[in-house]
Amino acid sequence: MKTGLVITAHPGDFVWRAGGAIALHAKKGYRMKIVCLSFGERGESQFAWKEKGATLESVKAGRKDEAERAAKLLGAEIEFFDCGDYPLKLAEAHFDRMVDIYRELNPRFVLTHALEDPYNFDHPNAAHFAQETRVVAQAMGHKPGAQYKYSAPPVFLFEPHQPEQCNYKPDLLLKIDEVWKEKYEAFQILAAQKHLWGYYERVALNRGIQGSRNTGVSMTYGEAYQRLFPTVAEELA
Repeated sequence: MKTGLVITAHPGDFVWRAGGAIALHAKKGYRMKIVCLSFGERGESQFAWKEKGATLESVKAGRKDEAERAAKLLGAEIEFFDCGDYPLKLAEAHFDRMVDIYRELNPRFVLTHALEDPYNFDHPNAAHFAQETRVVAQAMGHKPGAQYKYSAPPVFLFEPHQPEQCNYKPDLLLKIDEVWKEKYEAFQILAAQKHLWGYYERVALNRGIQGSRNTGVSMTYGEAYQRLFPTVAEELA
């Protein structure tokens, strides 16, 4: 079975930025796995903290429930590292588990955060973690004797909240018209961040317009990605 891997700092990130790609590939028969490094309990749960009697544990439980339901709706499985956010506190155990996931899944591609984000250091830290573990998973001397079939996959960086401030220049626009309904329904699961629903609908519409103008392909909704590594081709098309 073909597989795809998404490594995200917080629950909302995989919905806003890659929900279309997740749902689209799940429909194509891919096994899609999300690794969510935190529950976004400190800095990504504005509305949850406004509820009377909110505690760290209650906010975490609420965000976990939201993320699980959103992942299921998009057709993906999800694993939580619970490393805390603002800041992420990734430990050696998290690193080893991520390497194991790469080897177990052997994904066709990885989706993760942009390399820079002056507004949220969790995001580039998650991207660095995704890249480093991807490389270490190739090292035969890391947990020698392990039985696995693994080739380091291509990496695609999904769109940050303010791309102009993150030196983000997308070179792939993904048409997500056929799964927009699922992506928007996943938005609505994220009650703790409902102030972002409209914003990310406008982002998808903008990328759809750009996709149409760049290619002539009719599309309404899109997602932007930046390739981290060059692709190999036998001809230009």
